[in-house]
Amino acid sequence: MRPAPSTLDRLLKPLHRWIWADGRRRARKLLRFAETEADGGRDLARAAELTRDPLLRRLYLRHAEDEQRHAGLFAQRGRELLLSQGNSRGFEANFIAPGERGLDDLRVEDEPDEALLAFLHLSENAAAGRFAAYAEVLEADRTTRALFARILEDEAFHMAYTRKQLARLAPRKQGLHLWKARAGRVWSAYLRLAAALAGVLGHVLLLAQYFLLLPPFALLTRRAARRETEGFAASRTPTPLRSQY
Repeated sequence: MRPAPSTLDRLLKPLHRWIWADGRRRARKLLRFAETEADGGRDLARAAELTRDPLLRRLYLRHAEDEQRHAGLFAQRGRELLLSQGNSRGFEANFIAPGERGLDDLRVEDEPDEALLAFLHLSENAAAGRFAAYAEVLEADRTTRALFARILEDEAFHMAYTRKQLARLAPRKQGLHLWKARAGRVWSAYLRLAAALAGVLGHVLLLAQYFLLLPPFALLTRRAARRETEGFAASRTPTPLRSQY
């Protein structure tokens, strides 16, 4: 299998070029990719411990080693870019130009090998397409472009072995497992979008409260302050101690 950008990524190519044109944003995204790859490697090592299939155990371990190596490569290149560009926060567009999702959407302990292979195949396929799209827009950064090309060789193997092993374990139900995994990815993408939208709406509501509700209270406080007399207030007449009233 040869990784290629999806139709959507090809349509978004000008946007990807703008996102990756900034060196500082490029460095931060590579460091984020490194974290995701490292997390995926740990999950795959856990999957290798749980599976009872000796062939899958070897393949999972090799996949985990690849993910850890990718994490090191991404982190090294990200640090190099930070040293040359500086580290300042900014818009990263992670939802528009994500990296590899890893296994954050799946609990390895609760899934059989067939479901895990289907999820891995779709995840690796999507990640490989994105990496291929990113490589195409990095004409000005040949080092990072070569890094993506190197990682894409491993992604092609991951796509191929997960599809082949899924066909071996579930020859008649591989389509069903892929459909379920695809539906799960769509649901997870919806949840991520809903969470991002909720964050934006919450920020807008807080700003509206700050600029629309607080000014009237501030005006009322100023009016009340003008009615107050300056200096010390006279003490009250002491009440007799023979009664609580």
